[in-house]
Amino acid sequence: MLQAVADDVSNCRACPRLVDWREQVAREKRAAYADHEYWGRGVPPFGDSEARLIVVGLAPAAHGANRTGRMFTGDRSGDWLYRAMYRAGFANQPESIDADDGLELSGALVTSPVKCAPPANKPTTEERDTCRPFFDRELDVVDARVFIALGGFAYQGLSSYLGIKPRPKFGHGVEAEVLDGPHAGATVICSFHVSQQNTFTGRLTEPMLDAVFSRARELVSD
Repeated sequence: MLQAVADDVSNCRACPRLVDWREQVAREKRAAYADHEYWGRGVPPFGDSEARLIVVGLAPAAHGANRTGRMFTGDRSGDWLYRAMYRAGFANQPESIDADDGLELSGALVTSPVKCAPPANKPTTEERDTCRPFFDRELDVVDARVFIALGGFAYQGLSSYLGIKPRPKFGHGVEAEVLDGPHAGATVICSFHVSQQNTFTGRLTEPMLDAVFSRARELVSD
C-alpha cells in the first residue's frame, strides 16, 4: 500500500507553482550537478514499510531530493539526518549520496507533508493542504509509535493529522503524546530542522540531534 502512495506522489501535478519550480530546477541544474539527471517530480517516502518511527521534514530540497528522488539525499541536511539515524541504529550506513548508494532504513520511514521542492523552501498553506491526502495515507498504512518532527512546519502537520490538542509549544526535545485515534499512545518528539541555517549557526548540534534519536530508540523499544 505504501508503494501505491509513492507512485501517486511521483506522478502528481496538482500544484502549478511547485510543478513549474521543480521542473525548472531540473532543467537548469546547479553547476556542480550539470551532468546529473534530476528527478524533478514529487518525492515519495523512503524507508521501512513496517516502521515504528516516522521522521517528518518540510519538503524536498531543490538540489537534494528533487535531484536524487530520495528524501534527504544528496545534501548537507541529509548528511546530518542519516548520520544520526545510523548512530541510533535506524540506518545501515551514515551516508546518503544518491538513490543507488545502498542506504537502507530499519524500523524507520522518512517523509514530508509537502512532496515537491518549493521556491525558497516555503510552501504555501494551499500547497500543504493539497498534499495532505498523500501524507495522511502514508501515516494510515504505517503503524508508527514514534514521530520525529523536524521543525515547526512538520510539527503542525503531524499535530493536525494525529489530533494533538492542546498542542505543546514547539521546541527542541519537546514531546507530545497522542491520546486518541489509531495512533493513540504514540509520541511526537520535536527537533530543530537539520537545515544548514540551524546546523551552521550551532542552533542544532549533533549531540542535540542524537539525543532526539536516542529517545526515539528508547520509545520504540518499549
